[in-house]
Amino acid sequence: MPLKLQITDDMKSAMRSKDSSRLGTIRLLLAAIKQKEVDERIDLVDSDIISIIDKMLKQRRDSIEAFNKANRNDLVEKEESELKVLQEYMPQQLTEKEVEKVIIDTIESVGANSMKDMGAIMNILKPKLAGKTNMADVSKKIKTKLT
Repeated sequence: MPLKLQITDDMKSAMRSKDSSRLGTIRLLLAAIKQKEVDERIDLVDSDIISIIDKMLKQRRDSIEAFNKANRNDLVEKEESELKVLQEYMPQQLTEKEVEKVIIDTIESVGANSMKDMGAIMNILKPKLAGKTNMADVSKKIKTKLT
């Protein structure tokens, strides 16, 4: 089942069960998808939708961090509940060992040995790992390996 159809079905289920917090999050997601489709005049495929969800997850993590610093626990809870709903649509996350192996294999295949090769490595890894792990963590791991 295409991801967009699954999200739409989940919205209908949330409406029937009167789950307002879940419904709000799913509506935000569908609005972001629709906005991208209208802006670029295309129908999004699953990989495009996953990148939108990934961006929304990053925003939620950043908000949680900021709200924690400001002692706004009410807003932290709201963001965490949205985070849980959005994560349901992401593909199976890779383990640390799996990510580490992909990074090492890519560095060896490129023949990278300095920070100058960082861009080339990230260009190869982004399509492989997008949505399956936190790309900020991948970037940090690459930097430690190249220095």
